[in-house]
Order: sequence, then C-alpha cells, then structure tokens
Amino acid sequence: PAAPAAIVDQTGSGLGRLDILVNNASNFSESELDNWTDDHWETVFRVNLFAPALLAKAAVPLMQRGGSGRIINLADILADRPIRRFAAYCASKAALVSLTRSLARELAPAITVNAIAPGIAVFPDHYDQALREKLIRQVPLKRAGSPEEIAATVRFLIAQGDYITGQVINVDGGRSIVP
Repeated sequence: PAAPAAIVDQTGSGLGRLDILVNNASNFSESELDNWTDDHWETVFRVNLFAPALLAKAAVPLMQRGGSGRIINLADILADRPIRRFAAYCASKAALVSLTRSLARELAPAITVNAIAPGIAVFPDHYDQALREKLIRQVPLKRAGSPEEIAATVRFLIAQGDYITGQVINVDGGRSIVP
C-alpha cells in the first residue's frame, strides 16, 4: 500500500516534477467459477485497479503543482466484452474504465485522464497456435496488434491529447465492433 506514494515521491524528487503517469501493469489470470477465491479476486483488483488508483492519487499533487498532467490507464476491450474464466480480470478492467472517467471529471481542466483498451497486442505464452489463429480470425483487420501500436496511442494522448479526457480509445483492429 505504501509503494505508489513512494514511487511518485522518488520520481518527484529525482525529476522535480511529474507530467505523465501511465498505468500499464496488469494481472491476466484465469479462474473458473468453482475455483474463485478471495485471494484471486484481491490480487487481480490490487494490480488492475487499486495500484492505478493509488498511483493517480499520489501523482495528482505533483501534476497540479506543475499546472498540468496526463494520466493514461491501460484497460482492455474485455471490460465491455467479458470472456469466460476471466471474471475478476474483466471486472477489474471495467472498474478501471469507470475510475478513468471519474478522475477525468474530478481533475479537469488541468489534468487529462484517458484509457487505452487494447485488443490482442501480445498473446499469453500458453495460447497455442490454433487458439491464436482463431482469435485473429475474429479481428476485422485479420492480425494481432503490437505493443508498439499501443505505445503510439500513448504518445498521441501525451503529445496531442489536450482536448481529450474521460475517453477510452480501443486499439483492437476493430474487434470491439464485431458481435
């Protein structure tokens, strides 16, 4: 619980200011309903929701002191399109989207807060080739994305996002528009 404030304090001390916070950590762990545990849900929510919330809380005073800032949360299209066996993950990313919009309202006009919702950018190691190909067939652009494409969207929000706040940008090859 003390780590987010310590990270922000160390950054502020070293750089003298804080302009950008990108919350990119994620726990994408699977659990069938019969195997749900308090520990599983708590771990997923700590990484996917609580850490970004606490980092934002710690970062805001430094950003306000500098007169502006950008907070960018990495969500997931699964926040709106939940899948089986990943209820905690999907729920935590939906909560992160809600946090993004809440903070955008609270911190405007000095600080913008947005989310990026990737589709396939990196496959989990345990996904076999058949599953990867099946998932790619569901993407209108017929390919997986890349971490570089997600990073380019982060750069866009940083460099040109002056009039964008409270938004979720899907970077998913069109997957979110397919039923």
